[in-house]
Amino acid sequence: MKQLQKSYRFLPLYISLLALIATLVLGTVRVVMALDLYTPPNPDRINLALSLSAAITVLGVLVYAMVAPDAVRSFLSKRQTRYGSNALVMSIAFLGILFVANYLAYQNPRDLADLTEDKQNTLAPETLETLKKLPAPITATAYYSPQMPRDSAQQLLQNIKNNSNGRFDFRFVDPVANPVEAKNAGVTGDGKIVLEMNGRRELADYADEAELLRAINRLLNPEARTVYFLTGHGEMDINGFGQTALSRARETLESKNYAVKTLSLLADNRVPEDADVVIVAGPIKPLTQIEVDLLNQFIDQGGGVVAMLAPVPLTDFGDQPEPLTESLEQRWGIRLRNDFIVDTSSTMPQNAIGAAYSPSHPITDGMMFFTIFPLARSIELKQETVEETILTPLVQTSPSSQAWGETDFSVLERETAQVSLDPEDAPGPLILAVAAEKLSTQGRLVVFGNAIFAGDEGFDVYGNGDLFINAVDWAANIDKETTVDITPRPTLERTFIPPSQLQWLAILLGSVCGLPGLVLAAGVAAWIARRRRG
Repeated sequence: MKQLQKSYRFLPLYISLLALIATLVLGTVRVVMALDLYTPPNPDRINLALSLSAAITVLGVLVYAMVAPDAVRSFLSKRQTRYGSNALVMSIAFLGILFVANYLAYQNPRDLADLTEDKQNTLAPETLETLKKLPAPITATAYYSPQMPRDSAQQLLQNIKNNSNGRFDFRFVDPVANPVEAKNAGVTGDGKIVLEMNGRRELADYADEAELLRAINRLLNPEARTVYFLTGHGEMDINGFGQTALSRARETLESKNYAVKTLSLLADNRVPEDADVVIVAGPIKPLTQIEVDLLNQFIDQGGGVVAMLAPVPLTDFGDQPEPLTESLEQRWGIRLRNDFIVDTSSTMPQNAIGAAYSPSHPITDGMMFFTIFPLARSIELKQETVEETILTPLVQTSPSSQAWGETDFSVLERETAQVSLDPEDAPGPLILAVAAEKLSTQGRLVVFGNAIFAGDEGFDVYGNGDLFINAVDWAANIDKETTVDITPRPTLERTFIPPSQLQWLAILLGSVCGLPGLVLAAGVAAWIARRRRG
């Protein structure tokens, strides 16, 4: 019987050890959950399992102490045990201090000092002042897929939350796993942040303090913005569905608080006074000179126009005059070539790939994904014909790919036709979109050599939707309405001066020979001291 008791007396310790391992694993999972890196289907079960495993760990040790008191007493009386217990007490005390300090820091994040040299974790005074005046809580939803790094975004949003007096909160949503929620929020692409207050929404295109502050200011100062889509020339339908429809574009604009309407210039003979932007989306028939004059007058008065014009073979223009394209060349120096782009970098050469963006323009600043333009015409800039106008090529084909503007339209009628770069074709890189702004009136114009890219079938492809919405926002001049001048932080320049050869030699000798030599000398000294003591 005694032999049986000896065999099973270690069983509580074994159970306690297994429970300790489970506690460590579950504790790690709980930390990952606290960092929002993983959310299990049933978080409460994780918490319950963690509590049970910790209790079993302690209970197993107590049961062993009751079953084998002599073994416990003998173990505690050893000198190594006393030393180990002292070290254990010191370690527990140290961990306790760290836990309390981190808990206090987590509960009172605003009271912590920013110890970074350039104050990277301190919000600008303009942001702090705006957060103090929030009339209602704001909820931010950051749409980040697993492929999109979220560390900097989470740090920025957490910093804003810490300084908002409880009036700002945020969460992350995977747009790939939750496409319906992303679509309902008007989100296209990755890395977008939707701010919501009192039922109104505003979209921040990327996680940047100035961009978020602009979106917050738009929430605090709502402006009625109206976009008109031109009709009467076979344009793409904002209420239809399919490749030649713009229902996704309309839904996204409406989710950004735009009023989306249609406009017939021939019938109304004027641009409505509430119009911020007029969009010409792929007309099949040419605009009349009267309509073009009305659009030019609208721009001269500070309005915005977005013109998306397809290659001539995709229209019914034929040999008819094109007053709009002629006006673009004469007034703005923007010439739409009579060609279609062939891009060999694409799996379908008739789909031009927008791979090079202007980093200095608000429309394309921050664009991270390619854009695809099926059957696009190329654009040429003639800046010498323009006065007091800023022209910016927004999107171009990749300089490293072979792309050209094909002028032989007969190949479009033959599926197996072979095309090549001929002397009459325009070689790449080719411009796919251009932005122009009149300095005197702040009238704005965006021209695309394609319209299908913004259609329902292409809107959610890569960066197509982002590019279209950014163009409308810029044409509507909303950046002027919500301009924010954030106090700039001084840029700290750190220069690394590599060591000289002699310094490298000293570092090498010190690390390879010096430190091991000191350890060896200490060991020899200890050995000699022991020998002398006998």
